[in-house]
This record gives sequence, structure tokens and C-alpha cells, in this order.
Amino acid sequence: MKAKEIKALSTTEMLEKEKSYKDELFNLRFQLATGQLENTARLKQVRKNIARIKTALREQELNK
Repeated sequence: MKAKEIKALSTTEMLEKEKSYKDELFNLRFQLATGQLENTARLKQVRKNIARIKTALREQELNK
């Protein structure tokens, strides 16, 4: 997701997305450990998406 797309979401939607990305990251790490992960770049993408969501949430918090 791009930062603009994330900022357009509501707070609850952002929290839901963050949770789903964290679940996906957990599964990707598990696949990496067992040698089943084919697309290792996905780990970086998911981590960055989580960071983008956290940044947008913090910006909203500070702007209130």
C-alpha cells in the first residue's frame, strides 16, 4: 500500500490492516524458517507497510 492510500483509511481500518499485516509477517517468518518461502522480498514489503500504518496512526494522534 502507498502512504496516500493508508492515510485515506479510517483509524479502525488502519488498525485492522496493521493486524492483518502482522499476521502475514508471522506466517512469512515461519515459512522462511522452514524453507518454504519463495518470495523473500515480501517480508520487506510487509514490514514497510506496517511502518507506514504506524506512522499514519501517529500523525493522526498528533493532529488531534
